[in-house]
Amino acid sequence: MDDAESTVESAKTADPGNEGSAAAGDFSGGKHPAAHGAGMIGLALGALGVVFGDIGTSPLYAMQTVFSLDNHKIKPTEGDVYGVISLVFWSITIVVSIKYVAFILRADNDGEGGVMALGALARRFIGDGKRLVGFSLFLAVVGASLFYGDSVITPAISVLSSVEGLKVVSPSLHDAVVPIGIAIVSALFLVQRFGTHVVGRFFGPTMALWFVVLAVTGVPKIAEHPEILEALSPTYIVSFVADHPFLAFIALGAVVLSITGAEALYADMGHFGRAPIRRAWFFLVFPCLTLNYLGQGALVLHEKGATENPFFLLAPHWARVPMVVLATIATIIASQAVISGAYSVSRQAVRLGYLPNLTVRHTSTRESGQIYVPAVNWLVFGSVLILILAFRSAEKLATLYGFAVTGTFLIDTTLFLIVAASMWHWSKARLITVGTLFGVVELAYFGANVTKIASGGWLPLCIALAISTVMLTWQAGRQIVTRRRQAMEGPLQDFVDSIHDQQLVRVPGTAVFPHPTKETTPLALHANVDANRVLHEHVVLVSVLVENVPYVPEQERVEVDQLVHTDDGIVHIALRFGFQDEQDIPACLRLAHGSAKDELNFDPDNATYFISRLTLTRGDGEDMATWRKRLFMGLARNAANPANNFCLPLDRVVVMGGHLEL
Repeated sequence: MDDAESTVESAKTADPGNEGSAAAGDFSGGKHPAAHGAGMIGLALGALGVVFGDIGTSPLYAMQTVFSLDNHKIKPTEGDVYGVISLVFWSITIVVSIKYVAFILRADNDGEGGVMALGALARRFIGDGKRLVGFSLFLAVVGASLFYGDSVITPAISVLSSVEGLKVVSPSLHDAVVPIGIAIVSALFLVQRFGTHVVGRFFGPTMALWFVVLAVTGVPKIAEHPEILEALSPTYIVSFVADHPFLAFIALGAVVLSITGAEALYADMGHFGRAPIRRAWFFLVFPCLTLNYLGQGALVLHEKGATENPFFLLAPHWARVPMVVLATIATIIASQAVISGAYSVSRQAVRLGYLPNLTVRHTSTRESGQIYVPAVNWLVFGSVLILILAFRSAEKLATLYGFAVTGTFLIDTTLFLIVAASMWHWSKARLITVGTLFGVVELAYFGANVTKIASGGWLPLCIALAISTVMLTWQAGRQIVTRRRQAMEGPLQDFVDSIHDQQLVRVPGTAVFPHPTKETTPLALHANVDANRVLHEHVVLVSVLVENVPYVPEQERVEVDQLVHTDDGIVHIALRFGFQDEQDIPACLRLAHGSAKDELNFDPDNATYFISRLTLTRGDGEDMATWRKRLFMGLARNAANPANNFCLPLDRVVVMGGHLEL
């Protein structure tokens, strides 16, 4: 039999790898605690370095990929070039400017965004529609899984596309592209454990310079050929599709590269707020991207051979080496934003109950969002290296891109419509109108990228499938183990009544038992009483309740319950956290003790923490397939120490528990 240690708790557990963590009901807890008083300009500048890195570096490879499709079947003719530029412009307008900036940014979960936060928001407002709740959370899991696929591809294609500018400067440097790309990516992932808060302050100004350079390099070509501005008319899309219906459909699979990173506008909303993101987009990012794409279009139309690398050929010869350097820095920033996003998504998934405990290290004493997750870092790093070595060029990597992005777009649209119907009570007519506008566009892009599955698109699909399987298996196994564990624990009130009538020896000190609910008895408490026949003078049962909101203010965090007997020294404390909050039990006990000294007569700084831990063995039950049991037990075995997750002092932690058959 396989065995594994697990701390899986109640069916409402939101952090299943942690003893003492549970999900609460529909708690609406305060606003995002991040300070938004730094000034609109400062926040907008910061957003440039985090939010727009991915979409801002798309000009490096989007146009080049379009004109290299199917052995250059899209020609540098007026009809094709105008059609492609029009597709790019209106894709950015509809998907980014209208859908994300105008609509989806409104669907914030107490200031936070992202597909997991959107799924949690849908759960809060759906009410009793259990099937719709399950469907919404399933979509959130799939969306998060697709994001991991994007997290692997973005650093590889972005860094390679920037370094490939060396081939424009000097074709003899062709063989140096991959080694330089590997060196940059390796350095990027190796420094993650030190945090990005030091260099992060330069991200915004650097990306501001990047967007200005995009505009500056595009404007001269537009001035030389002002007729390229006609490509902004959507009529050229109609003409392009009419002339080459199948080729236009295939072209969508490459045009979508111009809107990769659009989901980041929503996912990173909690760091900067809605207004700074909107202002940065409309006043700088959108105009600069448009000017650069128009400039590339004019170049491709009027200069032979420009399709080989229109981005770098757009710059004057003397500026190409500096452009390579600036582009490399910009792609590193874009990759950093995606990597940080993977950390955040992973932590949200843990808190919402879809991943076991992961070791999370905070790399900044000032910003709670600055975290480092070693397991995610090394998995993504290894995957990125494999991609670079296997594909060796941004053009080949482009065949992988798009499926995960367009799948995430569709999921965001679906969840947004669910939120709009349940939270804002939109009419059916309005839901159908908005859903049709976005759905038709995104389904077209999704369909075009489905055609790339055989040529490489299967890879992000497999990554998403694997991640989804892990997340859904953990959630299902956690619920099964929780039900069986509750039967072993027995009702807490019966246990308290029984020991109240016993003459147990009370030893000095305070014992803290993290436990997800006050309905059942912690196994460690059972074991301590049964084996040692003693009870501490002060016994504190602590339940960590993870709400469907990102943050819970301190004044709403603690709830004390003396249970039935006020003279037995046993008390229950419920600690409410948002899924982005730090779950620091000792700090919260100090907070509780300071605000309720009369009720809590114990010393939180000298307490001993008792963690319940189960050893799982694989049984013959049919609740889960055998392979899923093996997977669940493997995840449980490798889960991070719950003491670290709860910030417990390791020198005052005692682990006790029992056995359970899965």
